[in-house]
Amino acid sequence: MNYSYDDDISSPCEMNSNSINNIKYYLQVYVHSLICIVGFIGNVLVILTYAFYKRTKSMTDVYLLNVAIADVLFVVALPLIIFSEQSAWALGNWSCKLLRGVYSINLYSGILLLACISLDRYLAIVQARRSFRFRSSMLVYSYIICAIVWLLAFLLTLPTFIYYERYKRSETFIFFAFPEIISNSTHLPEAENWTSAPPDPEDDKHVCFFLFKDNDTAKQIKLLVPSSQVAVGFFLPLLVMGFCYSSVVITLLRAKNFQRHKAVRVVLTVVLVFIICHLPYNAALLYDLSYMFAPSECSDYDNTQLLLILTESLAYLHCCLNPLLYAFIGVKFRNHFRKVVEDLWCLGKSYIGARRTSRVTSEAYLSSRRSVDSSGNENGTSFTM
Repeated sequence: MNYSYDDDISSPCEMNSNSINNIKYYLQVYVHSLICIVGFIGNVLVILTYAFYKRTKSMTDVYLLNVAIADVLFVVALPLIIFSEQSAWALGNWSCKLLRGVYSINLYSGILLLACISLDRYLAIVQARRSFRFRSSMLVYSYIICAIVWLLAFLLTLPTFIYYERYKRSETFIFFAFPEIISNSTHLPEAENWTSAPPDPEDDKHVCFFLFKDNDTAKQIKLLVPSSQVAVGFFLPLLVMGFCYSSVVITLLRAKNFQRHKAVRVVLTVVLVFIICHLPYNAALLYDLSYMFAPSECSDYDNTQLLLILTESLAYLHCCLNPLLYAFIGVKFRNHFRKVVEDLWCLGKSYIGARRTSRVTSEAYLSSRRSVDSSGNENGTSFTM
C-alpha cells in the first residue's frame, strides 16, 4: 500500500545532534570517569572501615554502610553503561536492562537512605530523651528499614527492567514519524513516497532506551518514570531532610555547647550540597516533563537535552561527597579510617618484603587492632555533631 504526504510535513528532530554527542562524550570520558574513581575509593574505604574496625552500633552506622554500598554499585554500573553505549550495547539486551536497572536502583536507594539518616539525627538530637530507649533497641529494625528502602527502589525501577530494550533507531523511525499510519495499518510506506528523508545511516546502531508497543503505554510510562524520580528521588527526601535538619539546627542553637556552631555548619553543608547537586537536574526533568508532548523547535529540544546532560553530571558528583559529608566528618570514624590507612601501608610493606611472613604479621596485627578497638569507647555515631 502506497502513501503520499503533503509538502508541509516536517521531518522529526534528530535524537542527538553532533554537538550534544561531543559534549556527552567528553563528560563521560573525563568527568564521569573522575567521579567514578573518586567515588569508588571513598566509599570502599567507608565499607572497609565498617568491615574491619568499626562495627555498626547505631542506626546511622547501618544507614551509612548501606549508602556506601549503594554508591559503590552506582559508580561501578556507570562506567559499564558508558562502555556499553560507546560499543552500541554489544553485550545484548540483558546488559541494557540489567545495567540501567542497577543504576536506577542505587540512585533511588542512596538518596532515600540519606533521608533516613536525617530522620535518625532528628530523633537522636531533637527527641533525645523520648527516643533514647527506642533507638537503643532499634538497631535490628534499621536493617529492616534498609531492606524496605532497597525494595522500594526496586519497585520504582520496574519500568526500566520491563520497557528498556536494545534496538536500532532506524527501526523505530517510522513509528515516531508517522504514528497515525502505524495505528491504522500494518503496512509501512515505501521509502520513495516519503516527503522527509529516512534517518542517517549513522543512526543504524543499537541504543538502550524505552521501547513501547502502543502510544498510550508510551505516554503513561514516559510521564510516570521522571515524575516518580522527581517526587520520590528528590522532593520527598528534601522535605524530610528540610524538616529534620531545621529542627536539629534550632535545637543546637539553644544548646549551651561551644561546638554547636560547628555542628550547625555541618548540617547546613549537608543540606546545601544535596540541593546544589540534585536541584538543577530535577528542575531540568520537570521542564522536560512539562513540554514532553508539546510541539517545539528542534533547537529547544537540543537545549533541553544539553541541560539534562550537564545537570545529570552534577548530580553524579554527590556520590563522591557522601563519604566526606557523612562518614569522615565524625571524629571516631576518622580515627578508624586512619587505622585503615596505616594497616594497609604496613600490609603493603610486609607484602613487598616477604609474602609468607606478611600473612602471619598482618593477621596478628589486625587481630590486635580489633581487640584494642573493641575494648575502646565505641559510643556515639560516625555522623557526630
